[in-house]
Amino acid sequence: MTDEPPSPAGRPGSAREIDIIHENAAWQAALPEVDRLVRETVLVGLQHLEEDLEVCVVLGDDPLLQDLNRNFRDKDRATNVLSFPSDDLLPDGLRLLGDVVLSYETCAREAHEQDKSLADHTRHLTLHGVLHLLGYDHEAAEDAEEMEGLEVELLAGLGIANPYADGVLRTAGKDEP
Repeated sequence: MTDEPPSPAGRPGSAREIDIIHENAAWQAALPEVDRLVRETVLVGLQHLEEDLEVCVVLGDDPLLQDLNRNFRDKDRATNVLSFPSDDLLPDGLRLLGDVVLSYETCAREAHEQDKSLADHTRHLTLHGVLHLLGYDHEAAEDAEEMEGLEVELLAGLGIANPYADGVLRTAGKDEP
């Protein structure tokens, strides 16, 4: 894998639409290149798919993620990332893969606690969310190993060190107890 992300069209003959919705200005203030990082990361996650896809990434905050987590998962607390898979066919012929929603406060806090850059942590959690849209999960140990291995491989292509190397993120995307 090269250091260059795939072209915006992904594989030849496929189209990619990546919508980024800013629900919290802190993302742009802390990470001015956040849109580029998110787009590149989503494309890396989708690079092996040949169909025309659309993904929406919402750059939110703890109150938004807590509300979503409570309403859709019965967990009344904020979390770092949530994914909402879809399989809708859109009028333009793209298939809506789903939505990935990130919380600025939780991502920034975790990056600081784990001595990682906000950019790298944001890329990791964006990719983590995209993989959930593709059907990967980490509920069972075997599934977690597969998903984490793929994350490590794809993140390495972006020049990002293994986020699981020190065991800190063994529950990426999971709620804390």
